[in-house]
Amino acid sequence: MRLFLDANVLITAAHNPGGRAAALFALAQQGACTLLSSPHALEEARRNLKLKYAACAEALNGLLADTALEREAPSSLVAWALGQGLPLKDAPILAAAVQARSDVLVTGDRTRFGPLYGRSFEGVLVLSPAEALARLLE
Repeated sequence: MRLFLDANVLITAAHNPGGRAAALFALAQQGACTLLSSPHALEEARRNLKLKYAACAEALNGLLADTALEREAPSSLVAWALGQGLPLKDAPILAAAVQARSDVLVTGDRTRFGPLYGRSFEGVLVLSPAEALARLLE
C-alpha cells in the first residue's frame, strides 16, 4: 500500500516516536507499505518542527530515509484539489498524493481534511493516521 504523508503526520512521527504516525514508519521498515510525501509537505513539517519542537528536527531526518519524496503536482491538479473544498495551503497535498498514485493520503488535519476522511479522490483514499494504521494491520 502506498501511503502519502501530510506534514502533520511527519511532525507527529518525529515528535512522538511511540504514536500511531511513527507506527506507520515501523511498518514501512517491515515492508508492509511504502511511504511517500512531497517537498511542500516536508517544508511545512520542517518549518513547524523548528517553531514548536526544535529538538525533533533530527528525528524527522531519520524518518525521511524511509520516505520517498515525490515531485509537486502541476497547477492544473492543484486547481482540481481546490475544487474539492481545500484551501490553497492544503490543495497541493491532495494533488501530490493523486499525482504520486498513492493508495491513501494520511493526514491528521481534521479541520481541513476531516470532511474528506473516508472518501476517495482519483483513487486516493483520505484517512487519519489511526485509520491508515488499522487498514495496514488488517
